[in-house]
Amino acid sequence: MLDRLKNHIAQNFPFLENKKLFLAISGGLDSIVMAHLFSQLNHTIALAHCNFQLRGLESFEDQNFVQDYAEANAIPIFVTQFDTEAFAKDYKLSTQVAARDLRYNWFYELLETENFDYILTAHHADDNIETFLINLSRGTGLEGLVGIPAQNDKIIRPLLPFSREEIANYAHENNIRWREDSSNASDKYLRNKIRHDFVPLLKELNPQFITSFKKTQSYLQEAQVMVEDASIMVYQQVARQEEEGIYFDLNQLRKLPNYTSYLYQWLHEFGFTAWDDIYDLVESQSGKHVFSAEFRLLKDRDSLILSPLNLNNSTEEYFIDAGVEDVKIPLKLSFSKVDDLYIPTNTAIFVDADKLRFPLVIRKWNEGDSFQPFGMEGKSKKVSKLFKDAKLSLLEKENIWILWSENTIVWIVGLRQDERFRVDVKTRNILKIELK
Repeated sequence: MLDRLKNHIAQNFPFLENKKLFLAISGGLDSIVMAHLFSQLNHTIALAHCNFQLRGLESFEDQNFVQDYAEANAIPIFVTQFDTEAFAKDYKLSTQVAARDLRYNWFYELLETENFDYILTAHHADDNIETFLINLSRGTGLEGLVGIPAQNDKIIRPLLPFSREEIANYAHENNIRWREDSSNASDKYLRNKIRHDFVPLLKELNPQFITSFKKTQSYLQEAQVMVEDASIMVYQQVARQEEEGIYFDLNQLRKLPNYTSYLYQWLHEFGFTAWDDIYDLVESQSGKHVFSAEFRLLKDRDSLILSPLNLNNSTEEYFIDAGVEDVKIPLKLSFSKVDDLYIPTNTAIFVDADKLRFPLVIRKWNEGDSFQPFGMEGKSKKVSKLFKDAKLSLLEKENIWILWSENTIVWIVGLRQDERFRVDVKTRNILKIELK
C-alpha cells in the first residue's frame, strides 16, 4: 500500500514535494493509517485533531490517544476543542454540518498561523460510494454523483483510491492500533445505514463493485468536464457582467433547447434551491424574484439579473455634517471648495454652498420623490419618471442614492443634479461634490 500511495502522489500530487502537511487525525482506523503511511514518506508533517465534545468521556479518550500516538512517533500535534452542540444551536445547523464547518475553519486557520501548505484528510473509496448513494437518495445533479474531490483548494484526500478493506488489512499487517468511534455502530445516521446494510449487499452481489464503481465515477467526471466546457461557451453568449450584477439575456436563453439545465449549471453555486420558481421566472412578469441566502435572481424585462442581496435598509439615512470632506458609507463622496466650476457630470456636481442646510442626508429614493432637473428652472419631475426615461433596470433603481438638503433633493447621485442648488452669478462659495 505504501508503494501504491507513493505512485499515486507522484502522479497526481507532485506539488506536495517539500511541502509542509497537516494530517487531520481523529484516532480512527483511516486517519491513523494515513499518519503511519506519511510518517514513512519524505514530507514535513504534523497532526491536527478536533475534539468536538459530542461523545462525553470518549471524545477526550480519543484526544489522549492521538496525543500519545504523536508523542510515541515524535510527530508534532495541534489539538482544539469545540462546543459543537452550542455552535449548532446558535447558527441553526445540524450537528454534522456544525462539526464540519468548525473543523475546516480551524484547518485553514492552522495553515495560516503555522505556515503550513496543505491539510490532508483520510477519505477513502468507501466514503466516496457512501456520499454518492446519499446524494442519489436525496436527488442531485451531476455534481453530486462525481464523488468527493481529490483536492479542494488546500484540502488533499490522498487515500481516495483505497478501499476500507485495504486500509484495515494494512493496519492488521503492521500491528497498528486505533480507536473505534462508538457512533459509527449506530444506524441513527443515513451514512451509517448505507455503510452497514446497503454497501455490503452491493459488494455481495458484485465482488468487483468498488472497481466497477470507480470506473463509473470516472465516466461521470469526464461527463462533468464536458458539461462545464459547454456551459462556459453558452454563458459567454447569454450573460454579461455589469457592476451591479450578472445579466442573462432571455431572448438568447430561450433559443437553447434545454435552458433550464444551463440555468442550474450557472446558478447552483450561488445557493439557490427553488429551481421550479427560477425556471418560472423566464416567462414571468418584471419584478418577480427568487432568493438564496445571499443572492437574488430578478426578472426585469428581457433579462434575469443575478446580484448579491442589498443589505442596506431602504429607509436608512446617513448624515453629513458641515466641514466633512470625505464620506465612505453608504458610498464614497468627496466635498471640496473650489474657485472655478466645470460642466457637471454624472460623477461630479458644483453647488452653491450657501444654499445647503446641514446636516445633509443620503438615503434611497422613495415613490413620490420629485426634484427640479438641472437646467429646467421651475419645472419639477418625479424621480421615478427620470428612472423610466433613463431606462434603468429594477436593480439599478434599487442602487440609486439621493443627497438631500433638509427636504430638498441636491443630487440624484450619478444621474442628475437639482436646479435649486446650481451656481449662479450671486454665488460666493462653490462646493464640488464628487462620486469616487
